[in-house]
Amino acid sequence: MQFGIIGSGSWATALAKILTDNGNTIHWWVRNAATASYIEQRRHNPHYLNSAYFDPKQLHLNNNISEVVAKADALVIAVPSAYIEDALQQLDKNALKGKKVISAIKGILPATNQLLNEYLAEKFEVELVDYFTVLGPCHAEEVAAEKLSYLTFSGIDEDVAALIASHFKTDYLNTLTNHDVIGVQYAAILKNIYALGAGIAHGLDYGDNFLSVYIANAADEMVTFLKKLVWDKETEEEQKSINYAASVYLGDLLVTCYSLYSRNRTFGNMIGKGYSVKAAQLEMNMVAEGYNASKCIYKTNEAVQAEIPIATTIYEILWQQVAAEDGFKKIETLLV
Repeated sequence: MQFGIIGSGSWATALAKILTDNGNTIHWWVRNAATASYIEQRRHNPHYLNSAYFDPKQLHLNNNISEVVAKADALVIAVPSAYIEDALQQLDKNALKGKKVISAIKGILPATNQLLNEYLAEKFEVELVDYFTVLGPCHAEEVAAEKLSYLTFSGIDEDVAALIASHFKTDYLNTLTNHDVIGVQYAAILKNIYALGAGIAHGLDYGDNFLSVYIANAADEMVTFLKKLVWDKETEEEQKSINYAASVYLGDLLVTCYSLYSRNRTFGNMIGKGYSVKAAQLEMNMVAEGYNASKCIYKTNEAVQAEIPIATTIYEILWQQVAAEDGFKKIETLLV
C-alpha cells in the first residue's frame, strides 16, 4: 500500500515518522518547496518536530498535490480543518476515485460546517466506505519522543481499517479499530472545545479540584451529544458496542484538557488571562481547532437539540463577547 500525506505541520510530520519507522515509503505533499528541499537535505522538518529524523530513501517529497495523490493508494489528510478547501482546490474532481482517504483532522470545516467526509463526498464523490479516521490521545511531540501512544482507526469497513492500522503500528504506537466513523469525529471536535474551556478555567485561576469536576461533566455532555446525533442511525447492537470510555473518546478528552502540549488548552488559558481572541491567535501562531469548532457545534446543535450547556457557554465566551468570568460562573452552577 502506497501512502500519501497531505500537510507538513506537527501532526503530519508525526504521522510521517510513524509510517516510515514502520518501513513504509511515503509520498509527502509539502506546500513550500524550500521546506521540502530542507527536509530532503537535512532529514528533518525545520518548522515542526525538528528532533524527528527521516531516512531520505523513504521520502518522496513534492509540492504538487496532484502528483502526490496520483501516486498514493491511501491518502492521509493532516492539515487544519480551516485550510482543507484551500489545500485540495487544485485537485480534479476524480482525483480521489479508488483511493482510501484517512482523515487525521480533529476539526470541522468552518466555512461549510461539514465533517471532512461530507465535504469529500460532495466535492470528490468519496464514498463513506472508502473513508477512515485516525484519532486518539496522541500528541505529536510525544510521537517524536517515541513515548508509547495509542491511535484508533475508524471505518465502517473494520477489516480495511485494521489493514491500514497495521501500517502504523510500531514499538511506540499501538493501534485500535472501531466502526464509529462519524461519532469519533464529533468526539474529537467536542473535546477541543472542552479543552479550550479547561484552559480558560486555568487562566481564571480555578484549581485542579474544579477542573476534575469540569472534565467529568464535559465527558458526560459529550456522550449526550453523540448519542443524540448518532444513535438513531445505528442498530441497537451497534449502539451497545460503542465504548465511550475508550481512548478515542474519553482518553483524548482527558489528554487535551490536561496536557501542556494542548494547543486548545493553551489558547483557552490566554483567554482566561484576558487576551482577546485575536491577540491569542497572534501569540500562538498555531491553529486551535476548538475556536472554530465551538461555533460549528453550536450551529449543528440547532438541529440536534442535545443538552450541551458547557460547549454552548464556551461558544458564548469566544463568539458573543460574554466575559470569561461570567461564563464560568454560569458553568459553576451546572456541574454535578
